[in-house]
Amino acid sequence: MKRIGLIDIGSNTVRLVLFEYTSETGLKELQNIKTPARLARFLDKDNVMAEEGINNLLSILSSFQQISSKYGVEEIHPVATAAIRQSVNVEDILKRAKSEIGMEIKVITGKEEAYYGYHAVVHTISNMDAVTIDIGGGSTELTFFENKELIHSVSLPFGVVTLNTMFFQGKEHNDEEALEKTEKYVKEQLKSVKWLSKRKVPIVAIGGSARNIARIHQSSINYPIAGVHGYSMDRNDLQDVYDLLEGTKADDLDDIDGLSKDRSDIILPSSVVFKSLYDIVKAEEFKFSRKGLREGLAMSIISEGHPAAFNKYHIFRDSLIELSNDFHIQMEEGEKRQQIAERVSHELEKFDFISLDKHEKYLMKNAAHIFSLGSFIDRDASSQHTYYLISNSNINGIVHQDRVRLALLASFKNKTLLHFFAEETGWFGTDDLDSLQSLGSILKFANALNVSHTNIVQDLYLEKTGDGMLLTVKYKGDPIAEEYQTVRQKKHIEKIMDKDLEIRFVEA
Repeated sequence: MKRIGLIDIGSNTVRLVLFEYTSETGLKELQNIKTPARLARFLDKDNVMAEEGINNLLSILSSFQQISSKYGVEEIHPVATAAIRQSVNVEDILKRAKSEIGMEIKVITGKEEAYYGYHAVVHTISNMDAVTIDIGGGSTELTFFENKELIHSVSLPFGVVTLNTMFFQGKEHNDEEALEKTEKYVKEQLKSVKWLSKRKVPIVAIGGSARNIARIHQSSINYPIAGVHGYSMDRNDLQDVYDLLEGTKADDLDDIDGLSKDRSDIILPSSVVFKSLYDIVKAEEFKFSRKGLREGLAMSIISEGHPAAFNKYHIFRDSLIELSNDFHIQMEEGEKRQQIAERVSHELEKFDFISLDKHEKYLMKNAAHIFSLGSFIDRDASSQHTYYLISNSNINGIVHQDRVRLALLASFKNKTLLHFFAEETGWFGTDDLDSLQSLGSILKFANALNVSHTNIVQDLYLEKTGDGMLLTVKYKGDPIAEEYQTVRQKKHIEKIMDKDLEIRFVEA
C-alpha cells in the first residue's frame, strides 16, 4: 500500500487530493479538498505575485500539510501551474514555501501539464483517438492522441480567470460585447494551433469548469445516474448550457443546479472556449473526464515503483477487477461464473434459442464477474444494492448507457425488478429489455451452477428429448447445493427456450 498527497496549485483554486494505491483495488481517492485562491488575480501588470497572494498560498499549503499528516500520507507532491509559472518572483515564492513550511513546490511547464492530463485520460477513458482540453485559471492545455499515443500538445496563454480579467472587468458576467470579444480572441488562439483543425474526433474535457458544464447539463435534463466521468454532450447540448448561463442574471446564478458558487463569474468564458473548440475540431462528441492533472501525476509517481500498475489498453477490465476486490468477490469465483455463463449461452445458441452479438457477450461476461456484488452489503436486498452501486459507480472505460446495462445484468433477479430498475433511466426499449432479460437469466442460472463457490461444474451440454431439453452437468465434488438451486432457477432458461428443461448431474 502506498499513500501520497498531491497539491494542485492552480490559477483559480488550490486543491489537495490524497491517494491510496494497492495492487488489488488500484488508485483510490481518500480525500479531496479545494479552496478558491484566485492566484492569477494577485499578479500585477508586470507579473509580480503580490505579498497577499503569497501569504494566502502559504496559509493554504500549511493547512493541507496538517490534513495530510493525519491520513498517514508518506509523501506530498505540490505542483504549481500557470499563475506561479508566470510570476516574475517565482523563485522567492518557492524559497518561502521551503523555508516557512518545508514544502518543495514543483513548477511544471505547460507541456508537462498537458501530458499529465493526457496520461490520465488515456488510462480512464476508452476512446482510442481524441483531443483533450484542460482549461484552468491562467492557461489552457490541448493535446491530440491517436491509438492512445500522444501526437501533439500545446499550452495556450489564457484560462477562465485571465479571460474574465481581459474582457469582463467592471461588466456583467453575460455582457454581450465582452462575450463577443472573448469568442473572437479564443478562436484566434485555437486557430493558431494548426494541428487542431477538423480532427473530427471526440473532445475530452478536463478540469473544474468542464465538470461544472456537465453537471449543469445533467441537472437541466434530470439525468438519472451519478457521475460526470465519461458523460457525453453534443454541440446542441453545449449551446443549451451557454444559453442558460447567458440568459441568467448574476444574482440568480447561484440558483442554477450544478454550478459551483466560486465559479459563477467565470463559467461563461469556459463555455465560450468549449463551443469554439467543438466547431474548430468538427468534433464527434464532447466528453468529460473527472481524471486530469492530479490523477495523471499520481499514476506517473505510482508507476515508478509499480511499472505494471496501470494499463491504458485494459481500462474496463482493470476497473471491474478493482470493483470486485472492493466488494470482496474472489477472482476465482468471478471467473468460474464467467466460464459457466459462456457455456450456457453457447449451448443455447447452438440450438438457435438465442443469438448474441459480440457486444452483448462482452457485457454478459463482465456482468458475470460482478454478479450480485450487492450481497456484500445485504444478501436479502442484493439486487437493489447491486443495481444502484454499479449504475452510480465511476467505472472507467465504459459509456454510461453500458454502465446501466451492466448494472441491470449483474442485479438480475426477475423480469419485474429488471423493468423497475430500467424505468429509472428510460433509456431502453422493448427489444433492449428482452435481450437484457435473456442475458440476465443466463447469469442467474450460471450463478446457481456455482452457488457453493466450490467450482464443482466441469462441463455442461444441451440435448433434445422429445418436446423438451436435457441439460447434462458434469461435476467433481458434492453438487447438493447446485442441484437444488438449478432446479429453482431453471424457469429462467425455460422461458428463453419456451420448452421444459430437465437437468441431470453426472459425475465427471
